[in-house]
Amino acid sequence: MAVKTILVVDDSPTDVYLLREMLARNGYQVSAAASGEEAIAKAQSEKPDLILMDIVMPGMNGFEATRAIARDPGTSHIPIIIISTKGQETDKAWGLRQGARDYVVKPIAESVLLEKIRVL
Repeated sequence: MAVKTILVVDDSPTDVYLLREMLARNGYQVSAAASGEEAIAKAQSEKPDLILMDIVMPGMNGFEATRAIARDPGTSHIPIIIISTKGQETDKAWGLRQGARDYVVKPIAESVLLEKIRVL
């Protein structure tokens, strides 16, 4: 699958900026959402090729948003990579059970993220 458009979901403007810059300089089109609810709406309207999902956000958290996107027939085809500071094995296992394809702990190295995107 050739990934061209990526939705970054994170309530931290700094993290969104860093990911947007990293991805843009590598040729990806990037949009952003600051909440789980906004992520679901943008997944439905924009149909990105990939979603990078934070976990800890106000309101609906990333696990809930991942589950909603993965279970919706209109968006279930969109791969989700969770990118979070929550690095416990139980967090990773839970994220994958919600429908994420991969789980990466922040801070993330550019080469690691680009490789994970490439192999989707």
